[in-house]
Amino acid sequence: MATSSATRQTLEILTSKHDHQFAVPVKRINDGQDVDFFLASKAYSDIMTFIFQLNVAMMPRKEPAQSENKESFKEWQLGDPATSFPPVVQRLAELLQKLSAIIDEVPPEKGPRRFGNISFRKWYDVVASRISDLIEEFLPEEILAADSHSEVSAKKELEAYLMGGFGSAQRLDYGTGHELSFLAFLACLWKLGVFAESNDGDQERAIVLGLIEPYLQLIRRLILTYTLEPAGSHGVWGLDDHSFLPYIFGSAQFSPAITSVSDIVVEGSLPSAPNPGDVAKLNAVQRQRQRNMYFSAIGFIYDVKKGPFWEHSPILFDVSGVQAGWAKINKGMLKMYHGEVLSKFPVVQHFPFGSLFLWEKDPAAAEVTKTIHTSSQPSRTAAPHATVQPSLRDPMAEPGTQTTRAPWAGGQNPPPPGATGAPWTSSRSAPRATTGVSVPSGPNQPTRAPWAASTRAPPPPGGTTAAPWARPSGTASVPGAAAATPAPWAEKKP
Repeated sequence: MATSSATRQTLEILTSKHDHQFAVPVKRINDGQDVDFFLASKAYSDIMTFIFQLNVAMMPRKEPAQSENKESFKEWQLGDPATSFPPVVQRLAELLQKLSAIIDEVPPEKGPRRFGNISFRKWYDVVASRISDLIEEFLPEEILAADSHSEVSAKKELEAYLMGGFGSAQRLDYGTGHELSFLAFLACLWKLGVFAESNDGDQERAIVLGLIEPYLQLIRRLILTYTLEPAGSHGVWGLDDHSFLPYIFGSAQFSPAITSVSDIVVEGSLPSAPNPGDVAKLNAVQRQRQRNMYFSAIGFIYDVKKGPFWEHSPILFDVSGVQAGWAKINKGMLKMYHGEVLSKFPVVQHFPFGSLFLWEKDPAAAEVTKTIHTSSQPSRTAAPHATVQPSLRDPMAEPGTQTTRAPWAGGQNPPPPGATGAPWTSSRSAPRATTGVSVPSGPNQPTRAPWAASTRAPPPPGGTTAAPWARPSGTASVPGAAAATPAPWAEKKP
């Protein structure tokens, strides 16, 4: 069932690769003003288009009903034995397996270390010495031969993004900026026509399930083996120390089924989807992590962190309280990716720009003004804070469609003092719950998830509040029922 091209925009494929002039990607983002330019660039538009494209493909699809009383749908799960990937995806997955096997060749240095294990630098150097041959071995020959009239080869441009996806050998760390680089590598392959024509998102699903998930597994092995530090992490006040994409695509897996892009809703969940609050239940996470990317990422957090979930992952704990379903979470994750990844100087400063991701202004982009995300970034010249907030540009929107702006655009209804408001929140939202945990404030602090936290009810004075997933808010305790897990702000009675 093919989706109408009028409602589904995809990343543009190069029409003539032989005439294309490739370039070695170079650093362009040096301060906050460059971040502003990036948010209005063709590169930004291409990144968001590709993410939207993959995201929609991961949403379940409606199927002809088997009976009048029951709706049928198809969902996409990790490790589904019925899933078959195109040959090119299988070949690229073999490349990732080769990179994983190199870990066995370079064991970590023995002995306790506070920061990353220096053997990661050896692994990185081995990969760098072999990456050219690996690309030639696993990528279609006709793609690599398309650069005969260019001074720089397509392979050289691809290498920069692929190598950037494995962390920093200098700093011994890994973060969402490196994850972005691998996403750009896949987007470059799409632009070069490596993947076949998509039929209702089948190629995009193969990319997510057959390449991005194996890539995440490789990264998690690198982190565990070489104890890589989080790059640019906000600590507990970040969504995740290392990754963001699995939360986008994983929430899409549980969103309501659609037949086309026009069917996408902003609330609701797949009937068989677990409750978002299940992320705080270890047994539920262990069951779901084998089938869903969101829970797979949560499962890795449980692997590396100890203690109560609300304590080491308060932002994800906030999100788990969303009552409007996985579609609401998915929409929030997309907007948070714009604010917490693409709008943050420490994350995007190392992203390089070549011929496939252009450092050029997008003619269709609205003017980008200062935001809470960019106003505090390093600047060559001091610039006053603007009161107008930019909107998240949706590359999939119909041409000429007005872009939705933030509720306080134009200087009205600014975020409350002492708190960093997410760009999609409304000042009319319900007040955030009081958790008893001190939230850092100021322009340099991370964005909370207000679209999630407003569902948390504040604890009663001097009382013990059950965790939000134990019973619906406002429901009285039932005598004789199983004791609920005490919330973090519960007071201990003498």
